Amino acid sequence: MNNWTAETITEWFKGLQDRICGSLETLDGKGKFQEDLWVRLEGGGGRTRIIEGDLIEKGGVNFSEVHGVLSEQAAKALHTQPGTFFATGVSIVLHPKSPMMPIIHMNVRYFEMNDSIWWFGGGIDLTPHYIVPEDAKFFHQYLKSTCDKHHADYHPKFKKWADDYFFIKHRKETRGIGGIFFDRLAGQDGFTKAERFAFTQDVGDSFVPIYEHLANQNRDLPYTDQEKDWQFHRRGRYVEFNLVWDRGTKFGLETNGRTESILMSLPAQASWTYNHQVEPNSREAFTLANLNKEADWLK
Repeated sequence: MNNWTAETITEWFKGLQDRICGSLETLDGKGKFQEDLWVRLEGGGGRTRIIEGDLIEKGGVNFSEVHGVLSEQAAKALHTQPGTFFATGVSIVLHPKSPMMPIIHMNVRYFEMNDSIWWFGGGIDLTPHYIVPEDAKFFHQYLKSTCDKHHADYHPKFKKWADDYFFIKHRKETRGIGGIFFDRLAGQDGFTKAERFAFTQDVGDSFVPIYEHLANQNRDLPYTDQEKDWQFHRRGRYVEFNLVWDRGTKFGLETNGRTESILMSLPAQASWTYNHQVEPNSREAFTLANLNKEADWLK
């Protein structure tokens, strides 16, 4: 389809939310999504869906479609001009019960002001509580294969973008093992809207097979109270990034976005231990040593 409109893109994102929610309910085996429909007074609204189950302690799969007038403050943050706008997308964060399972995040979105000002953005990244090299390799190889279907430059460019973006500056560590991140994909370099959207669709459709594989590998592994405490500690780092550095969180709160939907990315429980130290040569030490931009899991 070469004539994607805001309406047809919106319907595809709605369908993506439905498909992912159905797959996650089946995978979890117990949890069912609770839907919260909301309306934005300035224009548009969304569907916030939250799940609490056996595999997923707290997870959200959100769809939004908003429109209205872009304020000068918002336009400045988006590096564009004030005026009418339309934006839609799906965002996901899953916090598992087991510390052997990783936190996973995905976002795919579309923004437009007129026929000449539009772009796609998004990405998917993984935050293991314990880094498992085999899982990391699978994750990055899957994303590389997805990118390579569309352009040879996509994966190296978008991987670096993720490494740079998901970095907790005050801790000097990455939030997790990265993934891909992209923004403002428009008609530059000869790409059409159909081509940019096809890539965004493939990223969205990669979520379920990636998470199913990770769940099948790790969900039934035993764990100790000490490993559960480490999970709470790592969740604290996740919270720090989302509240201090994440541009989407700050933009949403600064522009009077829906607070409950914006903060659904936070875990139900987290902890902060003063001057936390790990045992040398432990799995925790291995994880910390590999929370850096130089890690190449495809070697």
